[in-house]
Amino acid sequence: MVPYSLVGVLKPRIWERMRALTAELFMSVDGFAAQADGDQSCFMQFFGQEMTRYVQRVLDAPQVIVIGRKTYQLLSGFWPTANGPQAARMNNLPKIVFSRTLKEPLAWNNSRLAKGDFGDEIRALKRQAGDPIRLIGSVKLVETLIRLNLVDRLRLVVFPVVLGDSGRVAIFKNYEQTRLQLARTIVLDSNVNVLEYQPLTNAQGVHERPEPARPTPS
Repeated sequence: MVPYSLVGVLKPRIWERMRALTAELFMSVDGFAAQADGDQSCFMQFFGQEMTRYVQRVLDAPQVIVIGRKTYQLLSGFWPTANGPQAARMNNLPKIVFSRTLKEPLAWNNSRLAKGDFGDEIRALKRQAGDPIRLIGSVKLVETLIRLNLVDRLRLVVFPVVLGDSGRVAIFKNYEQTRLQLARTIVLDSNVNVLEYQPLTNAQGVHERPEPARPTPS
């Protein structure tokens, strides 16, 4: 566990030549990203002083935000008219929106549309010089990019609530088995856990999977 006073945003490993991509998801203890209607207000009650400072610290780091259509529509309906340092930073950061149905120009400040293949677009973005990439929300997009071995860090912000039958489809429902290495654990306001993982890959760049269990000799 890392004391809050020492918390910093994970930086790309020195040997990485491509831009690092961090995928960040808010989730309940039982693995839901939102309630059945898509509402995440059930998480907001846990935003204490440490959580608020942490969010601002993450926002203040150099980054390019990547989001999908649903997340874009949710955030663009809130941040442009919000006030405060978090709103100012969210509105000023460059944002890349993956969608085949939205049309340009996008209304949210500093947003541009990406309509190509998700994997090809992200590979090209990672090869370009620039700030680290931060993918927020966008559950299906995170799943796709983890499967394509394009996520360098998976950040799960786990709130102390069980949504049960009121939760939307479980985040990891359609995932293949994928090995993760815990890189950092942070506890905020004594109840919110931030878990940062690195997906493990083999020498061929393919996600490692646990070996199947061998039958026990009778």
